[in-house]
Amino acid sequence: MKRIYLLVGILLTLSGCSISTYPPLQTVKSVNPERYSGTWIEIARYENRFEKGCAGASAEYTLEDAHINVTNRCFDTTNTMINEAKGKAYAIDTTNSKLKVTFFWPFYGDYQVIMLSDDYQYSVVGDPNRKYLWILSRTKKLKESDKAFILSSLPNFGYDPDKLYWTTYP
Repeated sequence: MKRIYLLVGILLTLSGCSISTYPPLQTVKSVNPERYSGTWIEIARYENRFEKGCAGASAEYTLEDAHINVTNRCFDTTNTMINEAKGKAYAIDTTNSKLKVTFFWPFYGDYQVIMLSDDYQYSVVGDPNRKYLWILSRTKKLKESDKAFILSSLPNFGYDPDKLYWTTYP
């Protein structure tokens, strides 16, 4: 009986950790997985524990049956790769703008595309708790007009642009 109470307590604790005090994140209307596939370069991010020590990062997405393979790479200030993580992502709705990503089963994180340029040259990704945020681009430099638009839009999603860490590349 003690084991059942312990299990219920753990489950309640874990489910309580995922409750957001924010309204649902407004995502883009749809994402074409084929167009989204490929390499994305991190332009800026909210600092997080799994990118500690990364001066820059990239993410590569490849389609495979019912999921997306994810390969994240972390680079130091000389653009030398210092870490790589492989995972899988699954769309949780028909828009493909909301995904669950795992790098270590059974733990999943939310990956929600909140901004995406029509030409798929930049993407802004967040999570419902506003703890994580990434500005991604197909190139190492974002156009100034795109950067200004993204920064002016972030508060509408509940994100503070002043909290961004801007990645560096040689």
